[in-house]
Amino acid sequence: MSSRRTVEARTRALQAPPPEQSRRLAESRSLLWRRRGRRLLWQAAAVSAAAIFLTPLLWMGIASLQPVGLPPARTFAWFPRGVAWSNYGEIFRVIPLARQLGNSLWVSSVGAAVTLLTASWAGFAMAQMAPPVRRRLVALALLLLLTPASAVWLPRYLLFSAAGLIDAYAALVAPALMGTKSLFVLMYYWSFRRVSLELFEAARLEGAGVWASWRRIALPLAGPTTLAVLVLSFSHYWSDFVDPLLFLKSAQRFTVAVGLRMLQQMDVTNWPLLLAGVMIMIAPVLLLYALLQVMLRGDAHFWRRTLRSGFGGEKAKH
Repeated sequence: MSSRRTVEARTRALQAPPPEQSRRLAESRSLLWRRRGRRLLWQAAAVSAAAIFLTPLLWMGIASLQPVGLPPARTFAWFPRGVAWSNYGEIFRVIPLARQLGNSLWVSSVGAAVTLLTASWAGFAMAQMAPPVRRRLVALALLLLLTPASAVWLPRYLLFSAAGLIDAYAALVAPALMGTKSLFVLMYYWSFRRVSLELFEAARLEGAGVWASWRRIALPLAGPTTLAVLVLSFSHYWSDFVDPLLFLKSAQRFTVAVGLRMLQQMDVTNWPLLLAGVMIMIAPVLLLYALLQVMLRGDAHFWRRTLRSGFGGEKAKH
């Protein structure tokens, strides 16, 4: 009996992990739990920050569905008098909102597309310049960011008036020829500066010009920056109120931002109708942001494959 117990004790001793291995297992488990804890804390902080920004949007959506004639609730009322879906149809009857949405969509699409081209060209050119020139251009771009927008209203109006662009959409999208904002140029510059210069030198040795290097190498690698500039520039032209008010004179050319101002002046106390118009106005920007998020997260290696297949074609694949 004692010999059997001795054999079992020796077997357990042989099967038991050594002290060093046990310590490593305990450390790995502790590290795993710490990582999970940090991940949960980060997710909780992200959800809390998102809730801070989504709460006003939720409140505005609820207030837009209240019956007409009621003031907006100071807290979440949750439809004590029913849901008034007719508010969204009533807006199109009161003002020509459909035409104004079309005007805003045209101006925002053209402005965002031209901004992507000019801002990426300028950022790519800055990234290829010598360091002293780059520093001066970055300082100039930062100085332009500090310049208030109201300082250029009068010079731009006089310039567009002399060029015959008053009451034309060209006056609204003209800033896109200069990248709309120097911030967009700096965003592309910072993205292109992360790309190794040896990559562009190799492209030149292969016979690729500046246009090919920008289109096949630089732009695909700056995919996230392109999505960010697209959303920011589209929302800039979509929500712009001052430029259409200054440069447009015909009512049939007004954008949705000016249309909502008209709606407010027609009936100042009709808050549910006005908030419904605001919800319609911000919906395209939210849809564009959600669509681009799906495109970016759905294919994490999209830009890498674009670079591999874009530069060099079949030769790059082989």
